[in-house]
Amino acid sequence: MSDPRIRRIEPSDVDAVVGLVYELAEYERAPQDCHLTAEQLHAALFGAAPALFGHVAVVDGEVVGCALWFLNFSTWRGTHGIYLEDLYVRTTQRGSGLGKALLLALAQECVDRGYQRLEWSVLDWNEPAIGFYKSLGAIPMDEWTVHRLTDEALTAAGT
Repeated sequence: MSDPRIRRIEPSDVDAVVGLVYELAEYERAPQDCHLTAEQLHAALFGAAPALFGHVAVVDGEVVGCALWFLNFSTWRGTHGIYLEDLYVRTTQRGSGLGKALLLALAQECVDRGYQRLEWSVLDWNEPAIGFYKSLGAIPMDEWTVHRLTDEALTAAGT
């Protein structure tokens, strides 16, 4: 049975979720790198061709957590999966089961749609999150290293 505190994101949640993303950036020690606007998030979630999806955790009518995700594809498995871009629960609500409920909602999305993977990245120093994910049965993919092109390197590679 699904947790009644968890639901799909709605347009009226966008401002609150943007605030949570900024809190996450602060927690991850990179607030200077977060530039998300409500307009950008609304367009990504609810525009003509949404490519981003989300769930929120709501307590007493207030959005206190979120999971933002998109589809990926495994050529080896031949199916889509979910890539969890951000999972965040306000510090005042940690330990209440909301983080687990958000992850279980995404796992249910995978099961319901026939997706075979739910993946995400976690910072190496974030031991509380790593322990939490392992407690759910998540397996670290230590043999893989994330690579990224951004800013000038991305522009140079694209021209």
